[in-house]
Amino acid sequence: MPITSQFLLEDLRQQVQYNCHLSDALHGRNYSLCIYLLKMREFYRWEQNLGFADPIPKGPLGEWLSEREQLWESIEGQDYQGLQIQGQEYLAFDSPAINQELLGHGLLYSGGLCGNKPHFFLAELEQQRQEQGIEVYLAGRELARELTAPPALSLGRRIYLRRESLRRMLWEKLEEWGWQDPQRAIARAVSLLPFAQDRDQGLEAMTEMEIPTLLAHEVGEVLLGDELGPDWEAMLSALPHSRTEIQLRAIRDHLVDCRYTLPALLESDRQASLHFYMANLGGMRKALFPQLVQAYQAWLDGDGGRQLREAISRGAAHWQALAEQALVDYRRNADDSGALQQALQRSEEALVF
Repeated sequence: MPITSQFLLEDLRQQVQYNCHLSDALHGRNYSLCIYLLKMREFYRWEQNLGFADPIPKGPLGEWLSEREQLWESIEGQDYQGLQIQGQEYLAFDSPAINQELLGHGLLYSGGLCGNKPHFFLAELEQQRQEQGIEVYLAGRELARELTAPPALSLGRRIYLRRESLRRMLWEKLEEWGWQDPQRAIARAVSLLPFAQDRDQGLEAMTEMEIPTLLAHEVGEVLLGDELGPDWEAMLSALPHSRTEIQLRAIRDHLVDCRYTLPALLESDRQASLHFYMANLGGMRKALFPQLVQAYQAWLDGDGGRQLREAISRGAAHWQALAEQALVDYRRNADDSGALQQALQRSEEALVF
């Protein structure tokens, strides 16, 4: 009997969903109360297969929330379970072996660490291809997932892009930001897409538009990871959650984007994606890279992208130097967490470009 038969598919879905529930039981409540409730609300929408415009009934949502938290409490001390697939048992984190069995049936699985947290999902496979020696998978409809569903992630030299999670993330961003003010970057992105004619069609176009952006960033992450080596992740793991850690993550993101993501957007003249990128630039990343914001304004004013190209080129050298210096500091102080924290702490003025 093929895995795509309804019975076996549902059995597999339940196995993966159990590990998703367990991961949520251990990590799902690590958010602030506000973020947690928003995530649970959207998770309910996904589980109940509700459209983005469908109202969420408060009574059933409250009952579901209570039942889900009771489920988490009941399994919190359990271990992640291996997957039984057609008589063969696989370790839950052995994604390559599991996908060797599933890809031929149009299914895609991921089980691995996302940051320091175990993360799982099961989806329909849309596409599989190679990009610069990296295996790239594009997931479609998701069959099992966790409370948190990142639209893109890398596990080793494998990249998983999740269309459904990307679409959901974009909708949440659009709702959060609003897009009526024509002076905002998000409004400029929306104006270049068919939102005015049909909101669903506009969202689908934005999703399709952002898949190459995600891919460029994730490929850059893998290639830069090869260059920086394992010490970068070891350094982040050695640090407490702090402003220094956030700065280091922002430095790496900027280095990836200056070398891979932003050049790809400019070379392909994807104006809507560039507007969306700038709309999404916030927090520490925006604070550390004001020159990019200024260059974006110059592009809006009609300089043809000259300042953007300069900021990206010079920025790449700046972030590379900072990343290399951080690694030098880590290697000198790897055995002393206090000295490491002190060595890595720098004023924002020293980091800003």
